[in-house]
Amino acid sequence: MSKTIFITGGAGFIGSALVRYLINETDNIVINFDKLTYAGNLESLSTIEKSDRYYFIKGDICDRDKVSQAFEKHQPNFIMHLAAESHVDRSIDGPDEFIQTNVVGTYALLEEARKYYNSLDDEQKTTFRFHHISTDEVYGDLGESGLFTEQTPYEPSSPYSASKAASDHLVRAWHRTYKLPIVLTNCSNNYGVYHFPEKLIPLIILNALEGKALPVYGNGKQVRDWLFVDDHVRALYKVVTEGKIGETYNIGGFNEKKNIEVVKAICNHLNVMIENKPENINDFKELISFVDDRPGHDVRYAIDASKINNELGWYPVETFDTGILKTIQWYLTNLDWCKRVQDGSYQRERLGKY
Repeated sequence: MSKTIFITGGAGFIGSALVRYLINETDNIVINFDKLTYAGNLESLSTIEKSDRYYFIKGDICDRDKVSQAFEKHQPNFIMHLAAESHVDRSIDGPDEFIQTNVVGTYALLEEARKYYNSLDDEQKTTFRFHHISTDEVYGDLGESGLFTEQTPYEPSSPYSASKAASDHLVRAWHRTYKLPIVLTNCSNNYGVYHFPEKLIPLIILNALEGKALPVYGNGKQVRDWLFVDDHVRALYKVVTEGKIGETYNIGGFNEKKNIEVVKAICNHLNVMIENKPENINDFKELISFVDDRPGHDVRYAIDASKINNELGWYPVETFDTGILKTIQWYLTNLDWCKRVQDGSYQRERLGKY
């Protein structure tokens, strides 16, 4: 049976992928509530924006009146909360917005969700879910071995991860104290199409095409578990529809890679795909430039996704090799989109130096 799904941050990278999936692959009604900050772009939804099951509301999750009115009008069955400031470097330069959106905004949304939930009849309450989408960065630095599990203690390192850790704790508290039916997910590093160019993979692709330096923090040996965004949104839908109330599910891609390995993989693909390289460049790896590391940079993240594998039957479809090739091909054919989303304040400069 069709559900009405209220998504915060649906014009962002992961949010827009989720909206596209829900419209293209399910019969659900989707309400996209997004503030449209620098990283939110409605062009990423151009393929589904005319669907009669899709509605967009420009709004801030801190605006409780607007959130309340949207709940009242659309009567959602599920709330999927993705709205967040998400870039670690930006959180180092300016933590205020991260506290406001990720902590205060999540609190405001939880309170309006609680009021809305309490207004539902008993049958409606049985199907309602509040799904909070978070990050593996809340767990901190893993060390050379081991995996993050759902029981790993929180040790956030950056203002970003601390703000997400706070929001996770709020969500769990609203479940424990107010009986709000929640599910929570913590995911590894996402990559894929429509990714804002401040993040590593699109930054490296676009800089390489222009013959610019490819900045690698520190020694480049920081390890991340890479998850293709389309695999992630399938997992999110599994959790919100089939997950157990009150539970947390870690979502990982089974693709641990050092940052320098990711950069070199992109360069190797571009070496094959680009015939006319920038002037004086024979191999894109010549552009790699090691720069000062990020303050407090975590060395390694890696997720144990066995819980969602075993309980919900979700597994990623893409390997890193297949996913990175799809990603590079998309950027090469969508350079106009990349230029338009960078028309504002961000021009791929280094952030987060402190």
